[in-house]
Amino acid sequence: MSNWTLFSNHGHVLFCIARDPEARLRDVAANVGITERAVQKIVRDLQDGRMISVKKSGRRNCYRIHRKQPLRHEIEASCTIRDLIKVVNKDQKTVASDADLTDDTKVLQKEHESHDRVVDTALASAKMPRSDQSESIKRTPAKTEPEEPVPSKSIEKQQGTLF
Repeated sequence: MSNWTLFSNHGHVLFCIARDPEARLRDVAANVGITERAVQKIVRDLQDGRMISVKKSGRRNCYRIHRKQPLRHEIEASCTIRDLIKVVNKDQKTVASDADLTDDTKVLQKEHESHDRVVDTALASAKMPRSDQSESIKRTPAKTEPEEPVPSKSIEKQQGTLF
């Protein structure tokens, strides 16, 4: 019996990104069963076809699927990417793209993101002394126990996926 599947590698990569928009291409390649370089080419093809966009989020990429985009072949042109992903990922929880969210939800997400940035900045500045304070800190021994650093949500998420 031959070893073929109904969807191409492009479809498989798209489904993996739909499941986890912050997935590393190395993980996508392992799930699809192709090389990381092949996944990079497919992601580039999907970007050129305006099916996804890529945004840098720290050291990682975050992929946004344009779910309202119609499929490319004339036979499937009446279907959108959203329709296809709903069928394939029916049993799996998928993350909604920005295009699927209401304006209220987008505002709430932006507020949470800005709050997280403020917290991360405050934590970083609390740990890193300013240059004018560094001499006084060096001369004065610390009298209190150092505080445990509070990990940001992104670090917790990364650690959760690693372990």
